[in-house]
This record gives sequence, structure tokens and C-alpha cells, in this order.
Amino acid sequence: MRDYATTELTQAIACLGWRGSRLHAGVHQARKSLRRARATLALGAATLGPGAVLIDRELRRLNRRLSKLRDTQALVGTLDHLLRKNADTEAAAILRRSRRVAAHARAERARTTMTTDPHLRDRRALLAVLQAALSALPWQTVAETEAHDALRVSATRADEAAARAQRSGRDEDWHRWRRRARRLSQQLRALGDSIAAPPEIGEGAKRLAILLGEAQDYALLREHCGKRSVFAPADRAMLRELSERGTAHLQERIRAELPAARHTQSDFRTVALRNRAGRPVPSSPPPEPVRRRSERSSSE
Repeated sequence: MRDYATTELTQAIACLGWRGSRLHAGVHQARKSLRRARATLALGAATLGPGAVLIDRELRRLNRRLSKLRDTQALVGTLDHLLRKNADTEAAAILRRSRRVAAHARAERARTTMTTDPHLRDRRALLAVLQAALSALPWQTVAETEAHDALRVSATRADEAAARAQRSGRDEDWHRWRRRARRLSQQLRALGDSIAAPPEIGEGAKRLAILLGEAQDYALLREHCGKRSVFAPADRAMLRELSERGTAHLQERIRAELPAARHTQSDFRTVALRNRAGRPVPSSPPPEPVRRRSERSSSE
């Protein structure tokens, strides 16, 4: 797990050094690596100590600082996807016009970021320090049973978020579900073949996380159709309609994946409650205690 996490941070440092037209792809890949490193830290949070909490907090803060730059790229990518699907429809002209507007906003955001931190040097330097600190953590003290407990808690949280999202239908609840499903998928990836996952963990976790990510891109487009939107007022209704149509289609596919990704709640509940009552919850090393019923927002 140590080698996997440090390799991900090496990848993040390299990707943040990409320039020119590769900048946005580099930021996207770097943020993936940061989340994977955080997910790996969470697998051993109960024994890695306060240093892990500090490293996790700084990685989370750095990822958030890159989120607006990534959002501008995700918006362009969503419009490109819709253009491919609607090339021969009346929506094509609106999508092409909106894509040009989104690309301009993306360029402006990149210029602003590079003005304050040329070539992202400060962020890369901070990551190098965090990588050294992460490597020095007592990874040899992490037991296989602890990693299994962390997976079970992550699975419970993902299931709870799924139930809430399907109950409410709100974008923010679907986004919370996406984050928690992604965390579980990343933790399974971090363990790889070295530690077998508990048999009750669903095999469809990765596919589910991918579909939820695609649904989030449509939600992002809807967010950019409000009063302060960069898009022309006359174009927003069509963009909103396309995003809602895409969301509905993806939600059907997501619900079809649930039987393969669903976890045995009764098996997880005992582990989750024991960790919440008696020791830090392995699924996330937060600086504050995790409350039993309330959902703590942890946007990445």
C-alpha cells in the first residue's frame, strides 16, 4: 500500500508539470492520483497515526484547489460528448456555440491559475514533501483485517449514500454517492491482488463509480445553466434539457448495476458501528469525529 500510494503521488507530480494543451489532461490525471493516495491512506487510518490525518488533509486541500480548473475541462468534455450524440439535430448549433464559450472560460481559468502559480511549481513542491512524509508512515503496522474493516465501512457508506440519493433525487446526494462509490473502487484498486477483498464486496463497484461519474458531468452542465451562466440565456433551456435527458438515461443504467455492486448491509453494520464507537473509522481519516447519522460533506 505504501508503494502504491507513493507511486500515485509521483504520477501526480509529473502530471501537474504537463504544459500547453496537455495542462488540463494533466490536472485531471493528477487529481485521480491524489484521490487514490487518499483512499489508500484510509485503508490504514486506524494505525497510521496523526501523520496520516495531516497528509490526508493537505492532499484534500490541494485537490480542492485544482477542482475549478478541472471543472472547466469537464464542462468542455461534456459538451463534446453531447455534440457527438447530437451532430445531426437542431441542438448541434447551440452545442457548438456553447462549446466555444466553455473553451474560452477554460482558457481564462488556466491563465489565472498559472499567474498565481506558474507551471504549478508550488503545488508540485508541496506534493514532494507530502510524498516523503507518506512514505515514512508506519505502514508495516497495518494488518489485513484493518484493510478489510476499512473496505466494509466504505461499502456501508456507499450503500447509505445510494439509498439517500435514490430517495431524494437531488444532484448533491447523487454526487455524494458518486464520491463514496469512487472511494470504495479506489480502495479495491489499491489492494489489487495482494489482499483479497471480503467476499461480500460487490464486483460491480468500479463500473458503478464510472457511471456515477458520467452522471456527475451532466449535473455539472446543469449547474452552469443558472443565472450567472457563461452560456447565452437563449441556449440554457436546451442545454438543461439535454443534461436532464442524459441524466435520466444514466440513472437507469446505474440502477441496473446495483445488484452486482450492492453490499450485505447486515454484515457491514456491526463493523461500521464498532469503528464509530471505539476507534477512528478506517474509510476516511478526517480531522474531526464522524457522527453516526449525519452525512459529513467531503467534496473532493
